[in-house]
Amino acid sequence: MTIVNYKPVIGYHFVAFLTVAIWGSTFVFTKMLLQNGLSPAQIFTLRFIIAYVLMVTGSLVAGLFFEGRQVAGKQFKLFADSLTDECLMVLLGITGGSMYFLTENASMLFTTATNTSLIVCTCPLFAMLLVAIVYRHTEHITRLQTIGSLIACLGMAVVVLNGHFVLHLSPLGDLLAFGACLCWAFYSLLMKSVLQRYNTLFITRKVFFYGLVTITPYYFVKPGFPPMEVLLRSDVLWNLLFLGVVASMLCYILWNWVIAKLGAVVATNWVYFNPITTILFAWWLLHEKITVWFLIGSLLIIIGMMLSDRKT
Repeated sequence: MTIVNYKPVIGYHFVAFLTVAIWGSTFVFTKMLLQNGLSPAQIFTLRFIIAYVLMVTGSLVAGLFFEGRQVAGKQFKLFADSLTDECLMVLLGITGGSMYFLTENASMLFTTATNTSLIVCTCPLFAMLLVAIVYRHTEHITRLQTIGSLIACLGMAVVVLNGHFVLHLSPLGDLLAFGACLCWAFYSLLMKSVLQRYNTLFITRKVFFYGLVTITPYYFVKPGFPPMEVLLRSDVLWNLLFLGVVASMLCYILWNWVIAKLGAVVATNWVYFNPITTILFAWWLLHEKITVWFLIGSLLIIIGMMLSDRKT
């Protein structure tokens, strides 16, 4: 009889949950930065700059720590092995960086936060569909996994709607939110491909770099940046450091690693937990009430996640 060790798998799921929990908390810190006059694009740019500078510095220091150019060269790799792979890194920077954040933040200018959250958090369904289409010959999505993902999606909708089953349709805003949803789904699909050839640290660093490169055209349309005295305010500085160091650098590294361990479909299903962690942080920090709908939706998400993680 074969004895299966579930401890590593449980550890991967815990890391995925922790990452999503941190991302669910970022709305508080982002809101505080918005109140200090920073725009969504400026917040994205600053947090990615912090993350990229730290990753480059860490890679260079690690390279200098080891003796010999060969070892040091392996610590800091500048380009991918081929032009095709480098183009994939550009797409990762767009789908997981600039375009994702711009479409998600812009959608809330034209539609409600509820609509945006509901649409964006359905990305696991589209990720599962994309993986089933692209990898149909190598990775089979079972009926049980499909049912589990649908149940989790239903639970997420119950949590987000919170008993108020009225959606205010806004074609432009909802389309932008759907664009953000597709961006993250394609990010998961592309990540599954490049993780087979490159390590997590290299990929994450490239995501930050090309996210910053592809956001620059935005500043030709809306130029300007916060003055230094604003950025050096203690509340602004600490919030930016949290978003850059923890929510960006650390969480992107962990998330890409989790995709490599659990697969794109199972890992992305954890996005359904995002509204749960957001509401919990709102209850803790903003003293918002937890309703019975939140409990019902959370239970559905947990059941759906358990089913989607099973192969048979």
